[in-house]
Amino acid sequence: MLRKTFKLLRLGVVLLVAYLIFWPVQIAPVAWEAPPSKGYTGDYFPNTALKSIERIDLNGETGPEDAAEGPDGRIFMASHGGKILAYDPVKGTTSEFADTGGLPLGISALTDGTIVVADAAKGLLSITPSGVVSVLTDTAPDGTAINYADDLDIAPDGSIYFTDASTKFGAVAFGGTFPASFLDLMEHGGHGRVLKFDPATGQTSLVMDGLNFANGLAINAAGTHFLLVETGEYSITRVALDGSDPTTIVENTPCFPDNIARAQDGTFWFGCVSPRSEDADNMSTKPFLRKLVMRLPASMRPEATRYGLVVHIDEIGKVLETLQDPTGGFAYTTGLIEARDGTRYITSLREPNLGKLAP
Repeated sequence: MLRKTFKLLRLGVVLLVAYLIFWPVQIAPVAWEAPPSKGYTGDYFPNTALKSIERIDLNGETGPEDAAEGPDGRIFMASHGGKILAYDPVKGTTSEFADTGGLPLGISALTDGTIVVADAAKGLLSITPSGVVSVLTDTAPDGTAINYADDLDIAPDGSIYFTDASTKFGAVAFGGTFPASFLDLMEHGGHGRVLKFDPATGQTSLVMDGLNFANGLAINAAGTHFLLVETGEYSITRVALDGSDPTTIVENTPCFPDNIARAQDGTFWFGCVSPRSEDADNMSTKPFLRKLVMRLPASMRPEATRYGLVVHIDEIGKVLETLQDPTGGFAYTTGLIEARDGTRYITSLREPNLGKLAP
């Protein structure tokens, strides 16, 4: 009986090892070398500026991934449930403005009240002031589907620049925006791109590709360049609108950078969803180890950490200030937008509220 038990144990060990080595996974990891993180030191030294944040209720919705101020002063925001919400700062109320039926992420407002949305499930959308949703584009110029539209901004000529975070790991096909982003970051295969939609012609064109999770995008005040957040590289790049002359202006962030938005004075704010994972960085040069991790239960894989952080930079990447909540009271911060009256609104990947800081 004891001998039989030992045989079964040996067989179990053999099967477990075989599973960990050979079981198919969804990623084909690419070796790269993550720069050593300096942590929250220097320009990122901790403070508690976000602890005094006011929370705006989202009527049961979660994840105000991005927000934009409309011409009437209302703050429009995207929720994970597919709804576009509108917060009236005068009345202090939040209401449903529209429902994309998808996964809205980046959002911008035009002067005529039209809302433009990067929807990870639907593509690039336009919403009229009365709430009617239409698709501007859901197909790239090479004929491939836009499966992870993420963030956007509008150039002075009306062209819409937007990111397609991953052409391989679409948000719908891989179980949502967070699971898909995890897969793309673990693979590090350069599947992200920046696209441009021309409303005058209805044409979509490729601006740049080969990016590691192309995330936030914001155009400078002069309308000559955009700042691009590449989450998988822990960096922000300044790029001419035609895609030329890319220059890294922020590198080796101690966090996973997300959205970026231009402030009223022409500077920029970007959000940090979570501090970097030391375990994930240590696996950057070890593709096989990343495959092995993907075969483990989800609870044993690297996870986002609750920490609130938004970063203020100028156009050449100099850090001007940070707003933080080390306790994670308001966490998974994706970005900050600044209203015309100076009020700051902080967005989040998972919170059931929109954050607000009075001027």
